[in-house]
Amino acid sequence: MKKLLIALATLIPSLVFAAGPTVPLDEAEVDLHDKASLQRGAQLFMNYCLGCHSLEYARYNRMFEDLGIPEEVGQKNLQFTGEKPGDLITINMSPDKAGAWFGNPPPDLTNVARVRGPDWIYTYLRAFYRDDSRPFGVNNTVFPNVGMPHVLQELQGLPEKTYEERRIDGEMQKVYVGLKTDGKGRLTESEYDQAMLDLTSFLVYMGEPMKLEQRRMGWFVFGFLLVFTILAWLLKREFWKDLK
Repeated sequence: MKKLLIALATLIPSLVFAAGPTVPLDEAEVDLHDKASLQRGAQLFMNYCLGCHSLEYARYNRMFEDLGIPEEVGQKNLQFTGEKPGDLITINMSPDKAGAWFGNPPPDLTNVARVRGPDWIYTYLRAFYRDDSRPFGVNNTVFPNVGMPHVLQELQGLPEKTYEERRIDGEMQKVYVGLKTDGKGRLTESEYDQAMLDLTSFLVYMGEPMKLEQRRMGWFVFGFLLVFTILAWLLKREFWKDLK
């Protein structure tokens, strides 16, 4: 019975995540071959996300190597509290304090892209809007009533929901048409979208660091099988020609 309860406790969160979003998601055109994009995403994560969210299943030096970042450059620009290159990417915030501040401790994000998917992350990062009824003054269209401040507000500004009057079934009704920022962010709309794509790409990489290596090895395996198939066919033809 105890093992069954543990299995159910493990499965339930996966089922909740699999329920899917209630709003359409924007496509995240992630390119894991774009090292510059991944480097920018790493910088964004370390500057804006690492204060609350860890990547505790990854190490700094592995990230530096995969993203083409010299170790000394990574230590100077991506490590801020005396960590060593071989350390796991963890945070110092205690779960008890995090729970008191946010309602629940902020989750580790190493595998968030594998659970949520890149489209969900990309849309979520661009879906915060002003909501004075919430504790942090913001809400999110993808994750309603999220217990998280808009930590990227200085880059995007503070969007608000916008509406238009439209005639529906003969009556004028107010219809939600999207979010519009207040223009007070450091980035333009297109620049912010690109920054969020960079951050999404970095989280996709973090969820499966071996993906690029697996693809590279896959081509070698495919080439070997192709050559082996040709040799096997030639050998078969050589054996069978004397039996005809």
